[in-house]
Amino acid sequence: MSTTTTLEPFVLADHPVLDMLNTRAAADGTLVEFWRNDADVQAWLARTGWKLPAANFAEGQLLQAAVTLREAVRELVEKRKVHQQGSPEALNRFLATPSHPRLVWSASGEAHLETVRTANTAEQYLAPLAEAAATLLVEGDFNLVRECEHPDCVLWFYDRTKSHRRRWCSMALCGNRHKVAEFRKRKQQ
Repeated sequence: MSTTTTLEPFVLADHPVLDMLNTRAAADGTLVEFWRNDADVQAWLARTGWKLPAANFAEGQLLQAAVTLREAVRELVEKRKVHQQGSPEALNRFLATPSHPRLVWSASGEAHLETVRTANTAEQYLAPLAEAAATLLVEGDFNLVRECEHPDCVLWFYDRTKSHRRRWCSMALCGNRHKVAEFRKRKQQ
């Protein structure tokens, strides 16, 4: 990633779970933690479309749970990517939340099921994100789950391009840096 004054993590992975992994990124060779407090986590959840109910946890609990979930998922994604077995214990703690389906009938006559969850703890609150991570790990095509090819970048993405040849987290970030470096290399020769 290039130097940026953005205080928010990039949302460019084409998968919400991989966007979660990208809340810790590299800038100028240094790891940057975008989740510094509970408000950062809440802002990211809202920005990425997670419609979770309002929550009131002791200060720092949501941050701690979110970072724990992110790092557990990062380890599992990295293991799955290289065809190794990972330990799902930490992720399973987030998945172990009481829930049940509820039939909802809208005023327009449309019926649908929604999942009602207990969210007494920050871990339970983040269960929908944990479920998405588990689904990615089980059903995702890991030939298309990739880490940016730029040597200084640690961002992940899901390659949804038609040709499945995406190499960079973003063409505007790392792809452009690569092009400039290749241009300079040719100029020097």
